[in-house]
Amino acid sequence: MVCNMTHSSSSFSGPVAVTGATGYVAAHVVRELLLRGATVHATAREPANEAKVGHLLQLAHELPGTLKLFAADLLDEGSFSPAIDGCEVVIHTASPFELSGTKNPQRDLIDPAIKGTRNVLHSCTSTKTVRRIVLTSSTYAIYGDPSDCVARGRPLTEADWNETCSLSHGAYAFSKTLAEREAWQLAAAQDQWRLVVINPGFVMGPSLTTRNDSASIDFLLGLIDGRRASGMWEFYAPWVDVRDVGYAHVEAALRPDAEGRHAIVGEIAGVWKVIDWIREDFGTRVRLPRMHVPKWLAYLGAPTAGFSWKYVSRNVNVPLQIDATRSRTRLGLKYRSLRDTIREHIEQMMRDGLYVPR
Repeated sequence: MVCNMTHSSSSFSGPVAVTGATGYVAAHVVRELLLRGATVHATAREPANEAKVGHLLQLAHELPGTLKLFAADLLDEGSFSPAIDGCEVVIHTASPFELSGTKNPQRDLIDPAIKGTRNVLHSCTSTKTVRRIVLTSSTYAIYGDPSDCVARGRPLTEADWNETCSLSHGAYAFSKTLAEREAWQLAAAQDQWRLVVINPGFVMGPSLTTRNDSASIDFLLGLIDGRRASGMWEFYAPWVDVRDVGYAHVEAALRPDAEGRHAIVGEIAGVWKVIDWIREDFGTRVRLPRMHVPKWLAYLGAPTAGFSWKYVSRNVNVPLQIDATRSRTRLGLKYRSLRDTIREHIEQMMRDGLYVPR
C-alpha cells in the first residue's frame, strides 16, 4: 500500500546518528533516512554480526543514502560518542522492549532505559555539533492503563503523563516514562540542542528483517499460530504502522519548528476487531482465538497467564481515547489503515517463513 505523505522540504546537511539501529522501529527510521539520501551513523551492539545488520546493509545497497556502522551499548558510557561525532541530529531509539516475562525489571528495563538515555544525551552535549535530538518514547509515557483515560474523562494528549505504573505494575511503561522524563530534565539543563519526542502506540507492520525477536512480531504471531486458540479477552490499544513511525522520526528531525511530544497513533481498536479482520483476510490459514473471554473469566485465568488482577481491572474491556491531532498538524502524518497494516504484516511473516500457514 502506498501512503501519500508530504515530506519536509528540508534536507540533512550532515550525518544523522541512529542508536539501536537494528531494532524493529529503528530499521524503518534508517530506511526513511537512506531513502532521502542521508548519511546514517547507525549504532549496534554487534555491527560485525551479519545476522543482526544484514538488512541494514541491504537497504544501503538499494537506496541513495550512505550507511556507516558503529559499535555502542546503552550501559557502556561514552560508547555512542564516535557515532555522534560530526552529527547535528541524533535519533535515539535504543531501549529495551519487553512487556512481560522479566524477573528483574529494575535491571532489565529501568536501568538500561534511564542510564542509556543519560549516556546518549551526555555524549550529545559533549559533541558540540549536535543541534537536535529525536527520542523514541511511547504512548506508555502518556498513560499506564486505559483506565487512566476513563479517570480523566477525556481523550489523552501529549500534556498527559503516566502516573500509575511502577516496578510492580507495568514495568515497561514505567521505564519509558522515567526515561522520557530524564531526557526532558537533561534538555532543560542545556541550550545547545532541542529535544523532540516521538510517542508511538502499539507498533505493527512489515518488518525489514526475518528475525522474530520483536515484541510486536511475537504478539501478532501469538494471535495467529494457535497459542491463544482457546480464547482471548478484549483490550483496546493505540495501534500504529511501523512505517508511519519511521516517517515521524525523520520529519521530527527535519522540520525546523518541530518541538515537544507527539502521540503517534493511527487507530484505536479492540483486539477482537483485529482478530475479525484477520479471519476475514486469511480464513483457515491462521489459528485465531476462538473464545471472547469475558472479564470475570479473565480474573480467574490472569494469574496463570502472568497477569495481575490489577491489570485485568484497568485494561480488560476498558475503552481508550488518545488525540493524535498534533502528529498530523506538526509532522504531516497521514496514517495507514490498521487493517492494511495487519494484513501486510502477516503477509510479510508468511513470505519470510516466520509463520507457515496451516
